[in-house]
Amino acid sequence: MQPETTLSPPETAAAAPARPAVTAPKREHRFDVDLMRLLCSVIVMLGHVGSQFIRSTGNDPANGSGTYWAGHVAEAINPFAVPMYFAIAGWAVLVGAPPKDSARMWKRLVRNTVPLFAWTAVYLLWAWLRDRNERPMTELAADSLVGSVEPAYHLWFMYTYIPIIVLLAFAMLIKAGQRPWGLGAVLLGMAVLPSVLSTVTETTGHEMPAVAWGFSTYSLVYAVGGAMLFAVPAGVVRWRKALLVLLPVSMAACLWYNTQVHYVIPNAHLFVAVMFICVLLLVSRVNIPEKWRPLLQKLAGAALGAYMVHVLFVEEIVRPLVSPDLSGPVAALLLAGLLAAVLALSFATSLLWGRLNLRRLLG
Repeated sequence: MQPETTLSPPETAAAAPARPAVTAPKREHRFDVDLMRLLCSVIVMLGHVGSQFIRSTGNDPANGSGTYWAGHVAEAINPFAVPMYFAIAGWAVLVGAPPKDSARMWKRLVRNTVPLFAWTAVYLLWAWLRDRNERPMTELAADSLVGSVEPAYHLWFMYTYIPIIVLLAFAMLIKAGQRPWGLGAVLLGMAVLPSVLSTVTETTGHEMPAVAWGFSTYSLVYAVGGAMLFAVPAGVVRWRKALLVLLPVSMAACLWYNTQVHYVIPNAHLFVAVMFICVLLLVSRVNIPEKWRPLLQKLAGAALGAYMVHVLFVEEIVRPLVSPDLSGPVAALLLAGLLAAVLALSFATSLLWGRLNLRRLLG
């Protein structure tokens, strides 16, 4: 007979080697994007301060060449800022913090929409108190539901910025296998709103306001193309020296266009696109020293609020102090001083309401 053999029992689950738990990769915090947000806020304020110098001359160097050129040089540095806001929005939705579900996307939309209307109300009330509204405040408030109004002129881009976020998030959620019906309804509403209001005008004779909700080709291209450029890994761009040469050339080109062709240069212009690409690639992936990161995050977090409030200071401080009868050096020094004042007041105010937990309301 064959000797009896003893078979070892199969390895039990308890005896199996433990597998390491799979954890989601930690999302990288892009301090360079924080820097870009801060830079855009500062540069927009530079442009708005400079525009007051141009305005005081009636955009005519014959009325004060020093003031005129100081303002236009400031404006020539400014054009990349609004396209960059679209790029940051595109990067956030497509790469940096893609929405996981519709609920989180709605929270993101609320964080942008509430400050838009809160600040529109502030500016309308402020202009009413200063007797500067050209039309009844109730009419302006109604018009602001579909587009920006004076004196909150700087909020115009939000009516494009928010729809771009909705569209990109809608596409990302569909790609993830979800059915974001609410976001789709918002997009459909934006699409048909102009025709609805025009029909009301045609049938009732009551003139309805123009609709600004929506986006053009250029804004969507900046958003998607900017997201792609922000996602380029560190070390890929090896021709930064060429960008440092091309950037001032593009600014000079914008200065030429603004003074010789038409003021203000369109955001979709080639000169602006070149400037946009130069700034993005120069700032993207730049290393921020550890010691500066807390301050950078703090200021970047206050950048939107500072943008929202700064026009109050531009109108109340800058406009009364600017004169067309300034020499070039004096105009340049005054512009720098006024910009510093606007920056300090705007960021201090934004940081203050941040400490009061009013960021969701005021940005």
